[in-house]
Amino acid sequence: MNNCFIKKIKIGNVELNNNVFLAPMAGITDRPFRIICKEFGPGLVCTEMVSSKGLFYDDKKTDLLLNMKNEKRPVAVQIFGNDVEAMKYAAKYVSKIADIVDINMGCPAPKVVKNGDGSKLLLNLPLVEEIVTEVVKASSVPVTVKIRKGWDSNNIVAVEAAKIIEKAGASAITVHGRTRAEYYSGVADWDIIKQVKQSVNIPVIGNGDIKSKEDAKKMFELTGVDGIMIGRAALGNPWIFKDVIEFLSMNTEKQDDIKNKVNIDDQKVNFLDGNIPNKEKLRVILKHIDLEVEEKGEIVAVKEMRKHMSWYIKNYKEASKFREAVNKIDNRQELEKCLKEYFENI
Repeated sequence: MNNCFIKKIKIGNVELNNNVFLAPMAGITDRPFRIICKEFGPGLVCTEMVSSKGLFYDDKKTDLLLNMKNEKRPVAVQIFGNDVEAMKYAAKYVSKIADIVDINMGCPAPKVVKNGDGSKLLLNLPLVEEIVTEVVKASSVPVTVKIRKGWDSNNIVAVEAAKIIEKAGASAITVHGRTRAEYYSGVADWDIIKQVKQSVNIPVIGNGDIKSKEDAKKMFELTGVDGIMIGRAALGNPWIFKDVIEFLSMNTEKQDDIKNKVNIDDQKVNFLDGNIPNKEKLRVILKHIDLEVEEKGEIVAVKEMRKHMSWYIKNYKEASKFREAVNKIDNRQELEKCLKEYFENI
């Protein structure tokens, strides 16, 4: 029996190769990380959040977030803000370079919501409608929106917001199954994602607590979503995309076989056992360092890589000792030397 969870998906007039996406994450999904993830097959990757006001007032740092040099398409650009004029301007500006414009209405970060942006917009649905309407008009590419379940347990608005967003002309919606009050704690509510899916006709992307290929399968089975978005589970593990795509492209019998059988071949990476050979992990980390240095210069890149490094080696032998050493390194040569020694010794 074949399942057909992995399929091409159309968002507006943009056809994507598959329906497994990389979630936008502030401070994480820069160009180097997107390129690394793209190697393992997600149908869509997304930039970090880009401030509409930053673009409106021509902030150079904001502009840097839009670098897509040598990136495989498609790439979505996520914009955020609550000022309609700034959002219109940002949509027009980024749609010249993006394949899809995504509006952030889900970020829970205090520095974002204190200005009325991100998930705070879910407390003002008339403004949600106005922003989506105007962004759709201003953009020359399809517009999507990412929301949460609601602001808190007294304000569960995902279904109502989704209907408004669809009516305002968005081409797809992503739902994270937590309220803003929950941040990333507890368990994501997949039932609310199912409710959204049943209430609109545009594609719905499920997000929250997809940590493995089995979780991905359950999300599709339990919610009926058109696609899934993986965020935190990709930190230090970009292989998860290949893992999920290959697993969900198999027939059910083969999936069961994979679950019960571990088969590691160090010459060829077996992504379906979740155990990445050291040689492959080292290759990807070194490539990630190269890309970060090219993007941000050696000093900034080495500091940026510290967090990624701790994710890449999570649960490895003597990981804390290695992290301690890495946090004191401030040049690329020493970082690469330390890395190679660590992987040789484990």
